[in-house]
Amino acid sequence: MKLSDYVIEFLVNEGIKHSFVISGGAIVHLADSANEHPEMQIIGTQHEQAAAAAADMYSRITNNLGLCMTTSGPGATNLVTSVCNAFFDSIPIICITGQVARFRIKPTKGLRQKGFQETDIVSIFKSITKYSKLILDPNDIRYELEKAISISKRGRPGPVLLDIPDDLQREEINPEELKSYEHEVQKNDINPTDLNEFKSLLSFSKKPVLVIGAGVRISNEIDRTIKFAENLGIPFLLTWGAKDIIEYSHPLNMGGLGVCGPRGGNFAVQKSDLVIALGTRLSQMITGGKQDLFAPNAKKIMIDVDSEEINKFDKSTFELDLSINSSLTEFFDEVEGAHIKDLSNFDIWRGKIKEWIDAYPICMEEYRLNRDRVNAYVLIDELAKKCKEGDIILTDAGGNLSWTMQGFEVKKNQRVVSAWNHSPMGGSLPMAIGGAFAKPKKDIVCIIGDGGLMMCLEELATIKRHNLNVKTLVFNNRGHGIQKQTMDTWLNSRYVLVDEESGLYFPDYSKIAESFDIPFISISNQDQLKNLDKIFSTHGPIICDIAIKDDQKIEPMLKFGSGIEDLDPKIPKEELNDIMKS
Repeated sequence: MKLSDYVIEFLVNEGIKHSFVISGGAIVHLADSANEHPEMQIIGTQHEQAAAAAADMYSRITNNLGLCMTTSGPGATNLVTSVCNAFFDSIPIICITGQVARFRIKPTKGLRQKGFQETDIVSIFKSITKYSKLILDPNDIRYELEKAISISKRGRPGPVLLDIPDDLQREEINPEELKSYEHEVQKNDINPTDLNEFKSLLSFSKKPVLVIGAGVRISNEIDRTIKFAENLGIPFLLTWGAKDIIEYSHPLNMGGLGVCGPRGGNFAVQKSDLVIALGTRLSQMITGGKQDLFAPNAKKIMIDVDSEEINKFDKSTFELDLSINSSLTEFFDEVEGAHIKDLSNFDIWRGKIKEWIDAYPICMEEYRLNRDRVNAYVLIDELAKKCKEGDIILTDAGGNLSWTMQGFEVKKNQRVVSAWNHSPMGGSLPMAIGGAFAKPKKDIVCIIGDGGLMMCLEELATIKRHNLNVKTLVFNNRGHGIQKQTMDTWLNSRYVLVDEESGLYFPDYSKIAESFDIPFISISNQDQLKNLDKIFSTHGPIICDIAIKDDQKIEPMLKFGSGIEDLDPKIPKEELNDIMKS
């Protein structure tokens, strides 16, 4: 059997039915094998970064591995940004890169290059993958595939990369003679003392909150997480990566928290006496830049499968009162076995948080009075009303990401996705491609800024080529708006390379849409937001250019130096003092 045929057959047997590919001289055999396999659809993106981004989203939606393949040298190095996305968000994807033939691989590290388009890919990707391997022996192919996939999925998931030389791909192998990989299953037993301490801290709490992160989905423990909260009656706050685990209307869902608020959620965590972190690493986007000001009066419990995330906290940030290094599956097994039940009545506490949420909404009524360009918060509010249960919403970076996460109210079974931790401009459109192949009957709503779209325009060709049901909403504020907000804060509004006046250029997006033969509509003011209905009226691609206010800011937002209860624009000091003393 040809080795490249074996690789594709192996991946098909793993349930992978789509491969996102940029062809090239060192990957032609694997691309051909994928194209010839009756159960594998090969999708040609326009850029390698997009291929990995599509594989990333495919994994998030299918709950299985995403697959991308590229050629050697520049083809492989172009994967870096999207592999970073998957690594930092704990998404299992497998990247297969072609490499120059074995006899052309440089014999020493000191030699810069021997073969044409040769690059030491394994060294480049070592720090951003769970496993990277250059395969030199054809008899190792089964072992390395099994090992890579096992490592990708177990523990804290993440991307893996296999680098396969061109001549190796066309080797003949006997599948019956290939050695296999076996790994020893490891279980992190929870110390009974820790479980007793957990129960004790919970029993003394009067104002607890759960901070729930993306790890609850990654570990397939959404249902047990929600049940845990419901059984105890504890209000929960959702990080951006967990915003879509439950509908906004759930009675225990108190919304988000962090450097962009909302204020109500931030007041809740800052006033709490117990914070239980489930599936979140409590990054600075949650706790604020001065982490020692986070939840100052609360005992802090963190459950995480990655010990490094637990160990990063010390006296310079805050100390955890209890840390449990285990998977959420193991944790819930122990908690359910301990029969922890409602130990207190938190009705008054939940009611107080609801009061704060209602008193400080994200979309203020006065925003609707604007009759010029569109206020982003009004747009998000209206978009959330238009999107249906089960829709898939992707958002890009910067302002459009923050506005969406602050204001979008999730319905049942919706997905709201971004590259949360690496957050590159131009990521949402290629990710939408992966979402569309994973769920071809769903509406894929791609939110992206005009600046972000300029970094991935070419992928409109992929969307058109496959007539994908991607609704691209361009939040057009004629520049890089959030960089302008940063320059307003720190540089007295001395703008550099953030709009046309300071060095950039943006095209007419109606002509861009026309050149790709994609339907186009524009919304230039808030009265025209009713035209959002048009993007959902037909199946297939459409581009909607929306004129966002040029000076639109992220509000509220934390300025470094304050606790997350004290966001800008400031509320009256007396008002804040009353809240923090109540």
